[in-house]
Amino acid sequence: MKRLVVLGGGESGVGTAILGQKKGYDVFVSDFGAIKQNYKDVLTQYNISWEDNQHTEDLILNANVVMKSPGIPDKAPIVKKLVEKGIPVISEIEFSYPYTDAVTIGITGSNGKTTTTMLTYHLLKQGGLNVGLGGNIGKSFAWQVAEEHYDCYVLELSSFQLDGIVHYKPHIAIITNISPDHLDRYEYKYENYIASKFRITMNQTEEDYLIYDNDDEAISQWLKNNKINAKPIPFSVKQVLKNGAYLNDKTMEININQEEFMMETAQISLEGKHNLKNAMAATSVAQLMRIRKQTIRESLSNFQGVEHRLEKVLKIQNVQYINDSKATNVNATYFALESMTTPTVWIVGGVDKGNDYTELMALVHEKVKAIICLGVENKKIIDAFGNVVDMMVEVDNMHDAVNTAKHIAEKGDTVLLSPACASFDLFENYEDRGRQFKDAVRNL
Repeated sequence: MKRLVVLGGGESGVGTAILGQKKGYDVFVSDFGAIKQNYKDVLTQYNISWEDNQHTEDLILNANVVMKSPGIPDKAPIVKKLVEKGIPVISEIEFSYPYTDAVTIGITGSNGKTTTTMLTYHLLKQGGLNVGLGGNIGKSFAWQVAEEHYDCYVLELSSFQLDGIVHYKPHIAIITNISPDHLDRYEYKYENYIASKFRITMNQTEEDYLIYDNDDEAISQWLKNNKINAKPIPFSVKQVLKNGAYLNDKTMEININQEEFMMETAQISLEGKHNLKNAMAATSVAQLMRIRKQTIRESLSNFQGVEHRLEKVLKIQNVQYINDSKATNVNATYFALESMTTPTVWIVGGVDKGNDYTELMALVHEKVKAIICLGVENKKIIDAFGNVVDMMVEVDNMHDAVNTAKHIAEKGDTVLLSPACASFDLFENYEDRGRQFKDAVRNL
């Protein structure tokens, strides 16, 4: 009997354990931290053995294959030992892929991948397809392969999940954009991170498709120097493309396989230039999957957006409060500031991932009237913007951040939470940070 060891007892780990057991593996789950009670209950219910708060090497180094959860870095001691022994260490996506005949649509990128994934899923579901949603969001892909019967899956894939693939190939791949992020996991080399994103297309053939941002410098450079087998479908807001998606004045136009689609951008529910690109990518998938044009138009105009991503919370005394807690890097915050049309009180800060704030300078100059630093260590933000804005305040909890913003903001202003940083200094995760912001706003 083959032995499957799963490192990490979260959503992807438990899903993989269930699928592994169903496919006849001897399964063991090991988590160096604590496993949440609801996942312990599931593992017990399926009679899968597990441990937490430790890695017992004798029970791990005898594996035939190991599924590593995306949060565990390659430099973790247990992972290094497995690699030294020549035991394959793969991701949930790689493990599950052989057990389903479903078509998969894989979506990656530094920013916009959640919105693009949710929008693509919305378009295909409204179009009547029997479709599942997984990867970084929703229910574990492996769990769904074990227990559901979908004809296709829309998967949000992080670079960490792509690092753990060997044979996996999506029929349609999307790279929304690439900007420096998570460089701590890539030896601080940007080119390693870029190469990791492009693993999404490495096994694709000429029967498959790669949809990508033609305006993105890192993507264009990589494509110049490397060959892909998939059919390319670029999208752009800067130039007219013969094949792909582009902006023609105020109309989004898409030409794929001699099929044309047009829609006024004003009718698309998501706002901002970056969201127009997300819409182009998702619509390209809908075209390839033969969804009716009328359905695509309706779906693009009624899509609700993603929680914690430029989410309008409330308007109080004519001040708009916006929750963009999901902006955990500078590039995401750039998009948020770019889409502001009124004077902005900007709440920023958290755990810095080696951020370079210079690219925000012009936008801050133009749009931001005051900055509220919400973090344990704010020196870098203060050094960067101290001379650019008139007012700068430091706080160490969300209640104070929102109350301070209320006092600074005047009629017609916007209060924007767009941290550009990870949340782990003061919050559990970006969702917790966003919910605390919304609660504080509702309590004003």
